[in-house]
Amino acid sequence: MPSPDLRPGSRAAETMKPELSAPLIVAVDIGGTFTDVTLQDAVTGQAWTAKTPSTPRDPSEAFVTGVRLALDAAGRRAEETGRVLHGTTVATNLILEGRTAPTALLTTAGFRHVLEIGRADLPRRDNLWAWVKPKRPVPPSLVFEAGGRMASDGSELAPLDEEAVRAAARAAKAAGVAAIAVCFLHAFANPAHERRALAILAEEAPDLALTASVDVFPVVREYERSMATVLNAAVMPAVSTYIARLETRLEQAGIHAPLLLMKSNGGVAGAAAIGRAPAQTALSGPAAGVVGARAVAAAAGVENLITVDIGGTSADICLIAKGEIGLTQTGRVGPWPLPLPMVDMVTIGAGGGSLARIGADGALTVGPQSAGAEPGPACYGRGGTEATVTDAHVVLGHLPPSLLGGRMTLDPALAEAAIARVAQSLDLTLDAAARGILAIADNNMVGAIRVVSVERGHDPRDFTLVPFGGAGPLHGCALAELLGITRVLVPPAPGVLCAQGLLAADLKAEFTRSIAEPLDGADLARIEAAFAALEAEAIAWFALEQVAEADRRTRRVALMRYEEQGHELSIPWTAPEALGAAFAAAHRGLYGFDLPEVAVEIVTLRVEAAGALPAPAPSPPHGGSAAEAMVGRQRILLPGGAVEAPVLDRARLGPGAVFPGPAIVTQLDATTLVGAGWSGEVHPSGALLLTRG
Repeated sequence: MPSPDLRPGSRAAETMKPELSAPLIVAVDIGGTFTDVTLQDAVTGQAWTAKTPSTPRDPSEAFVTGVRLALDAAGRRAEETGRVLHGTTVATNLILEGRTAPTALLTTAGFRHVLEIGRADLPRRDNLWAWVKPKRPVPPSLVFEAGGRMASDGSELAPLDEEAVRAAARAAKAAGVAAIAVCFLHAFANPAHERRALAILAEEAPDLALTASVDVFPVVREYERSMATVLNAAVMPAVSTYIARLETRLEQAGIHAPLLLMKSNGGVAGAAAIGRAPAQTALSGPAAGVVGARAVAAAAGVENLITVDIGGTSADICLIAKGEIGLTQTGRVGPWPLPLPMVDMVTIGAGGGSLARIGADGALTVGPQSAGAEPGPACYGRGGTEATVTDAHVVLGHLPPSLLGGRMTLDPALAEAAIARVAQSLDLTLDAAARGILAIADNNMVGAIRVVSVERGHDPRDFTLVPFGGAGPLHGCALAELLGITRVLVPPAPGVLCAQGLLAADLKAEFTRSIAEPLDGADLARIEAAFAALEAEAIAWFALEQVAEADRRTRRVALMRYEEQGHELSIPWTAPEALGAAFAAAHRGLYGFDLPEVAVEIVTLRVEAAGALPAPAPSPPHGGSAAEAMVGRQRILLPGGAVEAPVLDRARLGPGAVFPGPAIVTQLDATTLVGAGWSGEVHPSGALLLTRG
């Protein structure tokens, strides 16, 4: 897509290469319960982490608090910071919670009801008779039409009615909207009308947030393109305000480094670019975790992995085969399609804060509702009274007495009281109720893991499970046992891996163009010209981002489908005569069959551009044997009875250290539960490898 990125010399576009006078890189990931911070010295590789409760009312408060905690832990000054990286769910939460800004849509005459019509298919797993079409983000009363028409080949059929555009601007202002989205028919083939309309709107309504489809999603499918443009416009005011507030807080804290934000595709972009296309951050935080997990696995020599990021509210699951992070353009945020390139993952409402409740039918459910950061699980002592997954872990002895390096003390009595209410309702013992809560949560996550593995032709037993997030390592062994997986890799800092993943991310952008060519008899000259034009856009983007020639990478991709099929598959571009076989193999892998008798179409071309950022030096692991790392013993309730399990300090475990389960491994950002029948070994990379058998 045409890049909205930064002007050379702007604060957000200053690159990325840390000077020796400012060697620190700060990475911050804001989750629903905790805000995670990693501070790393790019020269020495030494790293420090911090974790602080999130502040939902103003996420920037926890952001700066966490950065200060990390700087204090390192004994460093704010002025030494050379780069700030951030993963944010602000745009996602605005959409999910229906708190987007009032928005108008300007579209081609005759297409006013494109959002209302939508698609005929129902969301997966919804009941045909009970499903109710959700309220559209823009009501028909705020959809305005303008005459003018482009053909699918880009030729102009009728000139733009500029007076209609001006009238729409005046009507939108009178209606009190804060943003206007522009989406004209076939703008992906010729953006001239959208560009002119945007200029007119800027004259008539300079105070409103404005966005056009050609700057968000310039490809076929009118409904999806309109929805992406509308959602982008609807979150622009709040995201722009948030970024501005964040930059102000950083300046006040003495940090004058450029701010880069994670995008859903696993890359980063400057703050100015995200302010204009905030919808690109829809899966920002989870994408950073996947990037970090791949880096950890690569350091341990693992190419095939399933990542499970379990936080306080949700679990995000992704499969990585042969070291490649897959992208999808069929993503959704809540009920809405958001077909921007994003890391291919599945998200469910399962986390440490997931609430355990008895339904009207007497059945126990766990999630998707969560206690969140406020009040949090009962054991946090902040007013929460309902039982959560974390409370179940406390009751079973899986967690140490305090978290966050001693800054948060857990209250076992409050956890027991919360679980006891569930136990009484089900006529169970306390530990049986706690175990039941964890079993339900684990099986919910296993179902999501099977979606990204078994349903896509992969046997999970061929993969290594990489659990992370604050709650991930508590569930790693249990999930692996349910899936038949015998290897679990716990990152060195699993609770802040989403923040650390930001350190491993590159600058990324995608440039797309719909082309609609049959594979057999395709006009190869036209395709080559289209790719060349997209690569020229990528080169211009590299120049704006000041990416050195040696650090630039591009990849050609074709989005292909069988004739009249509803969705495309992303196929790396290869020799035209080999494309058909590559598409058929991908289709078999995903659906279990291919259709050799059906014609194949090339629908969209994409050039993926990546600019490598300077990687900080690796942080050498240190520590000693398991005996040296043991800091005590703790009573754990296993199905067969209670055992006194060793408690190991992760910071004292050095490469080569081995120990049997059951055991508890503690560290600032997470707790790892090593199950009975499992053994742990510290890999030379610093990751903890758990094996069963």
